[in-house]
Amino acid sequence: MKNSREIIALSPIRFGTSGARGLVTDLNAEVCFAYTLAFLHSIAPPPGSRVAVGMDLRPSSPAIAGVCVAAIRYAGFAEDFCGIIPTPALAFYAQEQNIPALMITGSHIPFDRNGIKFYRPDGEITKQDEAAIGDANVTMPEVLPMAALPDANRAAYQGYIERYLQFFAPQQLAGMRLGLYEHSSVARDLLRELLEALGAEVLSIERTDQFVPIDTEAVSAEDTAKARQWAEGFGFDAILSTDGDADRPLLGDQNGQWLRGDIVGILCAQYVGAGAIATPVSSNTAVEKCGRFTVKRTRIGSPYVIEGMQELIGQGYDSVVGFEANGGFLVATALEKEGCRLQPLPTRDAVLPMLALLAMARERRVKLSELPGSLPGRFTASDRLPAFATEKSRHLLHTLATSDAAVRDLLGDLCGQAAETDQTDGLRISFENEEIVHLRASGNAPELRCYAEAGTQARAEEIVRACLARVRDRADTE
Repeated sequence: MKNSREIIALSPIRFGTSGARGLVTDLNAEVCFAYTLAFLHSIAPPPGSRVAVGMDLRPSSPAIAGVCVAAIRYAGFAEDFCGIIPTPALAFYAQEQNIPALMITGSHIPFDRNGIKFYRPDGEITKQDEAAIGDANVTMPEVLPMAALPDANRAAYQGYIERYLQFFAPQQLAGMRLGLYEHSSVARDLLRELLEALGAEVLSIERTDQFVPIDTEAVSAEDTAKARQWAEGFGFDAILSTDGDADRPLLGDQNGQWLRGDIVGILCAQYVGAGAIATPVSSNTAVEKCGRFTVKRTRIGSPYVIEGMQELIGQGYDSVVGFEANGGFLVATALEKEGCRLQPLPTRDAVLPMLALLAMARERRVKLSELPGSLPGRFTASDRLPAFATEKSRHLLHTLATSDAAVRDLLGDLCGQAAETDQTDGLRISFENEEIVHLRASGNAPELRCYAEAGTQARAEEIVRACLARVRDRADTE
């Protein structure tokens, strides 16, 4: 008899920074069934419990969801199928219902990949939970049962919208003309409904049935050019979008300039009145320099940000949030603003930070582009080398971490003398001129990511381009 442990061990599907992910060809029925059984075994919900299931708009997601539903039934539980829905909406529903959940999504990675993200009744699974799933020894059926997807329960969708309508004032966005870059975002219909309920005029742009992998940390040159054309042609106050499963925001100002996710996070934290923030080492140092928050730096990935938020709560802070450089915003404690209460949602969310910045601009009577100017002048950029083997990344990082000469050879003429290094996640090098270069292997795909921070946006972008070009050229000659 096969068991979940051996199937998971032999599969190339592995946990990254956001769930178990890999090529669709590797996410076969047996592997998805095994992961689902192992998850349910490891968290041990009460017999007969409901398990919420949602999915994004990837072409492979319905089939994977069907396998997960079959596994849920086989394990003696009942599926609560929430349909096509943003990841944070499913997580919020599961939290409110006190039930576990599975989200079928590959987030921003290409359509030939997908994944399963797991939630316990109290939130995202931890790294310890991931290990327990891999170690679970659950007997698999000889023949996998099949299951058709039932009609979707709309309660999760509506509950997510209500979360924001209860926090933001009626007609908060009245008078704003907004462009909604829909592409294949799972939140495209929900965002329109919510924005219009808050009084905004919304114009939809480029809705498509073909999956589009939007990476909010490395926006393509094409999407950058499009945003500027849309802003010029339609006179928008802002342009909104998300990645595929809507846990990472993409917010552009009235000029079509996409705002960096960590800047959005800092401004959102200010708007909701947070006192303490957990954020990865890759985020902009303006979060410390603005002097508004107690800051806990973490490794990259929502599980580490969640751990950081819990540490801050344990230290006595009562208004704790987190954000990542991709813009995903997490709320660890209930927050209040002008008598309105925002319930916790300790998983990445794209909607809150976008609404918060739009509301902030309205309340301050300024353009969206003016909001970042209230922060210390630190600018970040990021990009990645796709199809860069993980072993190559590890070798590069080890070489740079153990050799000052290697750092000088790669970056000395670009950034000057290195002052200190941080290996919390990958290798983050701070230079004497206050510029920063951070290199790390992606946790979701064979990619090398580069983050840079400098005194101007142009300089940060120059550093990223030059660094990645040098890494690529040297890898090609090895």
